Amino acid sequence: MQKIQNYINGELVAPQSNQYIDNINPATGKVYCYIPDSDERDVELAVSAASKAFPKWSAMSSEKRSGLLIKLSELISQHIERFAIAESIDNGKPVWLARQVDIPRAVANFHFYATAALHLSTETHSMGDTALNYTLRTPVGIAGCISPWNLPLYLFTWKIAPALASGNCVVAKPSEITPMTAFLLSELAIEAGIPPGVLNIVHGYGHKVGKAIVSHPKIPAISFTGGTKTGEDIARIAAPMFKKLSLELGGKNPNIIFADCDFEKALLTTVRSSFSNQGEICLCGSRIFIERSIYDKFKNAFVEEIKKIKVGDPLQDESWLGAIVSKPHLEKVLYYIDLAKQEGGKILCGGNQISLMGENSSGYFLEPTVIEGLSYNCRTNQEEIFGPVVTIQPFDEIDEVLMYANSTTYGLAATVWTENLTRAHTVAARLHSGIVWVNCWLLRDLRTPFGGVKSSGVGREGGFEALRFFTEEKNVCIRLA
Repeated sequence: MQKIQNYINGELVAPQSNQYIDNINPATGKVYCYIPDSDERDVELAVSAASKAFPKWSAMSSEKRSGLLIKLSELISQHIERFAIAESIDNGKPVWLARQVDIPRAVANFHFYATAALHLSTETHSMGDTALNYTLRTPVGIAGCISPWNLPLYLFTWKIAPALASGNCVVAKPSEITPMTAFLLSELAIEAGIPPGVLNIVHGYGHKVGKAIVSHPKIPAISFTGGTKTGEDIARIAAPMFKKLSLELGGKNPNIIFADCDFEKALLTTVRSSFSNQGEICLCGSRIFIERSIYDKFKNAFVEEIKKIKVGDPLQDESWLGAIVSKPHLEKVLYYIDLAKQEGGKILCGGNQISLMGENSSGYFLEPTVIEGLSYNCRTNQEEIFGPVVTIQPFDEIDEVLMYANSTTYGLAATVWTENLTRAHTVAARLHSGIVWVNCWLLRDLRTPFGGVKSSGVGREGGFEALRFFTEEKNVCIRLA
């Protein structure tokens, strides 16, 4: 059985402990490979390699760095099918989704930042004939990048691409639940000619590898995507060390549907925004608020569409939903479904674990679930479930639905459906959210800032925001005459 290896100083190496962690295929419930059980010794080796590589990498011309990253993106593109299958087996997501979304987005991440870094500009400020101020941007040094399990390669590259493009070396940790495509990426990094030590990938548990990265004194910047509780732990360590922090955390996103919406578009997009990737996307709309005059019509049509969804083997293209990523996460989602019942919720469809046939008989499959009859402030409507579970409820007035929408501690994304332009602007302005989609969902321009407010995170990723995060500003003042 395959043993994944760490990627340190340009080589694929075993962990210092020589111990490994079981990697389970969520569609079968069986171990299919082993992951390095790395620790602070492996992180130390990675930091040492990055420190040695940094002077040459940071001094390299932007054009040459760009060329290497573009070559890496092209290699991923040449192996899309291999990466898509690996992502599906590792995560449980349908292979067609990985093929159409996850892997192409990883390609785009490298290509976008490889070219964006060529256009990063700085400012000058003239003080007349007295002085001239200009700003320099220099890479921070070594960036610590920690990514989650829900969009493994997609979000892994979303972090390391801007860090590398802006001249930093990277010590990165993918999720121990979904490490395979990060391992495949390390193989392609060697093929692309990325210099040794520039990119280092250390696999293992968060409390070992992640903590070692966050607490290392030679890593001045941490970019993390994951749960809010883990984000709190990272901030507790990194803040007293005055590290730069970018934290993209949880969400409990509202989907607000007004009576004047384009009904069919709102309906079909809401199906997608509720359950794509088994609902395991931080941007999924898990709380659906529908204007009362169309509530019953929308609810009935929505439930009928959900009942059509095929849950099945992720490697089969006809499966629209695959497996929940792990047994503990499946148990968490089932817990919240039971909690919703205790809180007075009515299950309109779904709510049950699914047993498939054959090799998928022990997999972690769950019916997409729709619940109504809950109060806006119950635990089910306030806590992040991160699975194929949504709640729906009616509203009458804008102030009412805004109160519902803004009631949680989260503020990552929101979706608004209306054909009234004034209403769209008004509601978007009053939502406590880092991202608002109007009459669409997950329509992403890589140039735009990405991130949340409140417990959904600190800082912004995307566009030039990411390149600025991974660099430090220095003002130079030249006195004239």
